[in-house]
Amino acid sequence: MAEPAYVGAWRSGRLAEAVRRAYARLAGCDLCPRRCGVDRLRGERGFCRTGLRAKVASAGPHFGEERPLVGYGGSGTVFFAECNLRCAFCQNWDISQEGTGHETPLPELARTLLALERLGCHNINFVTPSHVVPQILGAVALAVRRGLSVPLVYNTSGYDAVDTLRILEGVVDIYMPDLKWVDPGVGERVAGAPDYWEVAREAVREMHRQVGDLVVDERGVAVRGLLVRHLVMPGGLAGTETVMRFLAEEISPNTYVNVMAQYRPVGDAWKHPPLDRRISPTEYREAVEIARRAGLRRLDGFGY
Repeated sequence: MAEPAYVGAWRSGRLAEAVRRAYARLAGCDLCPRRCGVDRLRGERGFCRTGLRAKVASAGPHFGEERPLVGYGGSGTVFFAECNLRCAFCQNWDISQEGTGHETPLPELARTLLALERLGCHNINFVTPSHVVPQILGAVALAVRRGLSVPLVYNTSGYDAVDTLRILEGVVDIYMPDLKWVDPGVGERVAGAPDYWEVAREAVREMHRQVGDLVVDERGVAVRGLLVRHLVMPGGLAGTETVMRFLAEEISPNTYVNVMAQYRPVGDAWKHPPLDRRISPTEYREAVEIARRAGLRRLDGFGY
């Protein structure tokens, strides 16, 4: 198996430098596009409601992720509580909105990563990582000294600042962003983020620049690259045609895309019709066909 990027970064000292740079950003926090400016080193909290320590909601092998991540041993997911986007329809409402979880010191988080690898997980999958990049880097720096050696997955809403992603270059092996919607009006209404598409589009460009198209090993397990998720939403709110055309024409027709069918109305979705209903089989089939017509060749999903 190829050596994960962060192992070489640790050896060369680049990982330690990434940790330093990331923690420095917490003093007037500008890690994400919200750029709240609070001093998280002193425990202040901005939009993400997270101070110095990351809050972990759960961790364990996950077999419901994309096929290249799951393999036969599962994906070693670490779900972080709170969020820098907080969609009104979040499918993990209790974690992102209610903040279920506990503040976790770096040594404990590092032990969690090592335990997931010992359980046979193919990767460490950081879910909702955008607001806790320094803590992730700090835990990885501790864990790699004790033998951590599986790829790192950055599993994000896509609402990521490019300058923060550049700190992660040469550390993250697999980027897995969502591309949620295109319309600024939708972004304002459901997440207070009218700039979502502009931000996410540039974030995906940067992710692909760093790691390229998804690469799998002889077992079909992902080792490096970009994997994009697109949640089909009722009434065409996700802007599927624009998303798929962007990926095919401006990123790569070889982009691995999961066209996701599992939208369900949770949280405050009932306040935002048509998000107050599930998608129909026809809406899902149309989304898959749009992706194919755009020229995308590597599609996951196909479940309804």
